[in-house]
Amino acid sequence: MLDNALRKAAAVWIRPDGHEPRLVWALWRDGTLLVAVGGTEQEVPGLADDVTCTVTVRSPTTHSHLVDASATARLTEPDDDTAAALRAARLNSEPRWESVYRLEFA
Repeated sequence: MLDNALRKAAAVWIRPDGHEPRLVWALWRDGTLLVAVGGTEQEVPGLADDVTCTVTVRSPTTHSHLVDASATARLTEPDDDTAAALRAARLNSEPRWESVYRLEFA
């Protein structure tokens, strides 16, 4: 269920341990959820390497709760293909991020 929900979701709620949930855009790619932060992108207080997060996915049509999942954030340096996919997924023309996190699900 998590895989299907994340394939369809353009945005998810992320709650790093000890912080409030934050609605963020994210990209589901190759079995992991990628979140770009900083620069011209969103801020997610508490998101850092090796931090446990709760990811909540809601239905894109009804906005009802679909699933909660625990994930660990891993700071990553996206390869060229992944960086291009992150840029293509954004609505703004020149996304610039400081960091990209890969959320790995337990």
